[in-house]
Amino acid sequence: MTTALYDDKQLLRARIGLASEIERGSTVLSSRVVEAFLNVPRHSFVHAFYREDDGVHRPWRATDAADGAWLREVYADRVLVTEVDGVRAEVAGSEGRSGVATSSSTLPSLMADMLDALDVRPGDRVLEIGTGTGYNAALLCHLAGAANVTTVDRTEQLVVTARTRLNEAGFEPTVVRADGSEGCPGGAPFDRIIATCSVRRIPQAWLDQCAPGGLIVAPMESALGGGAVARLTKLPDGRAAGRFLHRPASFMPLRSDDEPSPPAREPRAGGRTTKAGARVLDDYGFSFWAGLHLTPTVVRNGGTLHDSADGSTARVQDHPDGSSTVAVSGARDLWQAIEDAYWTWLEGNRPRREWFTVEAGPEGQSVGYSAPDGSSIRWQI
Repeated sequence: MTTALYDDKQLLRARIGLASEIERGSTVLSSRVVEAFLNVPRHSFVHAFYREDDGVHRPWRATDAADGAWLREVYADRVLVTEVDGVRAEVAGSEGRSGVATSSSTLPSLMADMLDALDVRPGDRVLEIGTGTGYNAALLCHLAGAANVTTVDRTEQLVVTARTRLNEAGFEPTVVRADGSEGCPGGAPFDRIIATCSVRRIPQAWLDQCAPGGLIVAPMESALGGGAVARLTKLPDGRAAGRFLHRPASFMPLRSDDEPSPPAREPRAGGRTTKAGARVLDDYGFSFWAGLHLTPTVVRNGGTLHDSADGSTARVQDHPDGSSTVAVSGARDLWQAIEDAYWTWLEGNRPRREWFTVEAGPEGQSVGYSAPDGSSIRWQI
C-alpha cells in the first residue's frame, strides 16, 4: 500500500500544501471546495502515473522514488497521466509506452475552479461524466454526500478500479459503466452535472437529465483546441444558458461507443505566404475564437486543417527565418478563414472567453459575443 510508505503527518502536510497552492493560483474559492481538497487524499486514487521522457511514457510508482519525491509530485498542482493506450501506469512495464494518453488525473486547481462553479450543496443529486481515477468523484461525495453522486465512464477497467478506490477511501457513490454522451437516465433528474472530458456541443441527454434551475459545468472544445469550461443553468423551457469560465481548459475528448475516430490525413506541400503562421493556433485565446469561425467538420492535425465535409485542406509551415507559408486544396481556402479570424480578434482587442455566452437546447446550440460598441455576433456550434 502507498500509505504504508508515508506517515500521517506527511500525508496531512501534502494535502495542506496542495490546498494552499490551489488557493494561491485560483480566484476566490468556496471554503467548502478548499475543505474538500484538504480532506480527500489524491494519492489514494493515483497509485502510479506516467512521466514523459523523450516521447516515451514511463510509469512512476511510490517505490520508485526516495525522500518523499513521489508524494510531492502527486500533490503538486499538475496533470498526472494515469493511462496510455488503455494501459494503466500501475500495471505497465518499466520500459514505458510511446502511445497516446487515454486517462489522467486533472490539474487540481482546474478541478477546484470547476467544482466552485458547480456550486454543489449537501443533498444535491450530482452526475459526473468521466470517472477516471475517481478522485473528482470523491471530492463530489465530500460536497454532496456519496449517496447523491453518480459517476459514469465508458471503460470497464476504469470503472472497476475507481469503484474499488472510492470504497477504500470510505465513499460509496453509484459508479456505472456507460456511454457518457447518454448520461445516466436511470438516475435523473440531477441538480448538478459535471464533465471531466471535452465536447463540441452539450449532449441533449445532459440537458434532458438536468433539473430546472440545475447547473451543467462542461469543457467545450473545437478541433483547434482553445478549450473553455461552460457553466450553464437549466431553464424552465428546457434550454440551458450561461457563460464560460475565465481560464483555458484542455481535456481529453468524450469518446462515444459509436463515434469513429477521424481518419489520419497526410500533409500536403506547397505555399503562399501568410502573416498568420501555425503558431497563432497555439494561443489559447485565439484558438477559442478561431474555432467558432470553422464548421464542426474541420479537424486539426498539427499544422494541417482538413474539412471532411468538402475535402478542403490547408497546411501551414513556419520557417526558421520567421516567415510562414500555407498550401491549400479542395473547395475552399481553410486558412483564409483563420487569417480573417485572426485580424478580427486583434482588432477586437483579443476578446476573453469569459465575455462569451453559450446557449443549448433542442433547437440548436450557439455561442454569442457582444462587443463594447454594442455590436454582437452569434455562432451556431
